[in-house]
Amino acid sequence: MIIRRKEIEQLSADIRRIIDGQAVDIRDNLEGRLSILKNDIHALADRLNEQAGNLQKEKNALADTLADISHQLKTPLTAVMVMVELLEDAPPEKASEFITHLKQGLTQTGWLVNSLLKIAKLDSGSVVFSPVSISASSLLNLALQPLQILLDIKSQQVNLTGEAEFLCDKNWTAEALTNIIKNASEHSPEGSIIEISAGVNPLTSWLSVTDNGKGISTAEIKSLFRRFGGSQQGTGIGLPLALAIMHGQNGDMEVDGGGNGQGATFTLKFYSD
Repeated sequence: MIIRRKEIEQLSADIRRIIDGQAVDIRDNLEGRLSILKNDIHALADRLNEQAGNLQKEKNALADTLADISHQLKTPLTAVMVMVELLEDAPPEKASEFITHLKQGLTQTGWLVNSLLKIAKLDSGSVVFSPVSISASSLLNLALQPLQILLDIKSQQVNLTGEAEFLCDKNWTAEALTNIIKNASEHSPEGSIIEISAGVNPLTSWLSVTDNGKGISTAEIKSLFRRFGGSQQGTGIGLPLALAIMHGQNGDMEVDGGGNGQGATFTLKFYSD
């Protein structure tokens, strides 16, 4: 087959236009090696354009995430700075109140930073889960360790009913449970009891956390697991982190919004083999 110089020059010009970002369809649907080459170049250009589009989406998503992180950090840090300034000239009876607010602000900032680091590890696929058998009571004890200050500040208690054994990565699952209990604490009044229950059925072993809040509407439930999409009381990252941990272990999480005097219930579910 003879390939004319003019055809090569036209193909070269089309390739340069593609490189410049122009949408050019160089296919001619004819037979011959040149047509095959045109089809291959067109397919390559489509793939490169798709990759470029995906990269741009990732860049936009990263920019949005960084903006969210900046906003989330700004709120508690601004509160901390205000409390520090007030504390300098505060009378003794007010100093204790300001110190409590400082602890809350610093705790919230620490939670946010740690949660972001952990969810980044999950997103990157660098987490290797190591399942072991652990009881609900033991898992709860692990989960409560980082929450003692928060629960003490609000004079809240946690009550466990029932027992079950879970085959899971105890540290990561405790992290998920910690975030759920923290969410329950933030939505429950001072002096309240957060109810934890555990059990087993033919399909799953489960652990549920019920708060003493006003419940969650259906519209609110849809945004709970969108990063930075929750209420203003928390960081907006804890529940998405908990869900990612459960999905990483072939588990799941369900939400009962409650309402009418009932708090919301979050249930961790591990499926039986």
